[in-house]
Amino acid sequence: MDAQKLKAKRSERRRHRVRKALYGTPQMPRLSVFRSSLHIYAQLIDDLNGVTVAAATSAGKASGLKHGGNKNAAAEVGKRLAEKAKAKGISKAAFDRGQYRFHGRIEALAVAATQAGLVCTDLESLKKKHEAKAPAEAAPEKAAKPKVDKAEAKAKADAAKKEKAEKAEKK
Repeated sequence: MDAQKLKAKRSERRRHRVRKALYGTPQMPRLSVFRSSLHIYAQLIDDLNGVTVAAATSAGKASGLKHGGNKNAAAEVGKRLAEKAKAKGISKAAFDRGQYRFHGRIEALAVAATQAGLVCTDLESLKKKHEAKAPAEAAPEKAAKPKVDKAEAKAKADAAKKEKAEKAEKK
């Protein structure tokens, strides 16, 4: 099997592993995210009735975004989706990240939606995660050995030899 087929198979397994625990209801729909290289798409899905409740995307002229493949665009999509959800009376959603890791654009979308009023992730745990990362990144490098002048080092070594010789003569 070639590399692309294996990659697709692994992706499919991840997607099913994540989605098997999520189920959208009218009160708490599933917030499904799709990420392409150029855009990001999000929709609230009611799996019970099989309908899309609300959707937002970074694609198209209506989005008003110049570039759709960055964190800023993802945050904007999250805010728009939260506004649409609030208009329909939805305040909670089950976040379905699909096959994607929860970082970068996916995390930006979830955080923006939560801050705009559609609770789909725990902001406190995210803050703790980022605070724990920060000290590890800010750890000082190993202390560099101070440069010692060769002449000074030789002088110290000679002085130590003379002291040894004098002690040996005294005995």
